[in-house]
This record gives sequence, structure tokens and C-alpha cells, in this order.
Amino acid sequence: MRSTEPMRTDRGTVEGASRPGLAPHVRLTFDRARARHVLLSPEAVVVLNGTGADVLGLCDGRRTVAEIVAELHGRYDRVADGEVQRFLARLVAKRCVEVSDG
Repeated sequence: MRSTEPMRTDRGTVEGASRPGLAPHVRLTFDRARARHVLLSPEAVVVLNGTGADVLGLCDGRRTVAEIVAELHGRYDRVADGEVQRFLARLVAKRCVEVSDG
């Protein structure tokens, strides 16, 4: 299922041409106690599943969402563009991810 409709938040729009990156105060790391990747911020710890960690590991502020989805297609059988956009939009809304336009 592919969706080209942008996901809007009060902090920006996540679409195929957006370039997501972790916010400066957020760190992606592996928590050995939980045996999971987590996002660490001053306000919260977000425990990620493997797919979420893979998405965020590709969010370097240079790749577009479309490029991230293409990379994920090489790793997974099914990747829905809309799901990746919604995931990133939720993290933008929580101020964990920032997006810039192409």
C-alpha cells in the first residue's frame, strides 16, 4: 500500500521529499537492559521495535523519506510508504524528529 499524501503535524509536514533527522536533544541508542533500541530525550525514553529502529537509523537529515522507504524495501518484504510517514509524523509531533524540505 503506497500513500503519497503528506502527513501534517503542528511541527511540519512529512512527505516523500522531506529530510528527517533526529532532533538535537534526542539520541538513538541500544539499551542492553531492555535488549531494544530506544530514543533518549530529556523528557522520555521511547522503546522501539526493530523496524522503527531501522527507520530512525536512516534519518540522517540528508536522505528523503522516499529514499528511506526505498532502502527499507531492500530489507523487508513489505514496506508501506504511508506507515513510514505516519511513524515519522508521530515522532515529529513528539519533537523527537525534525524535518526539512527537499
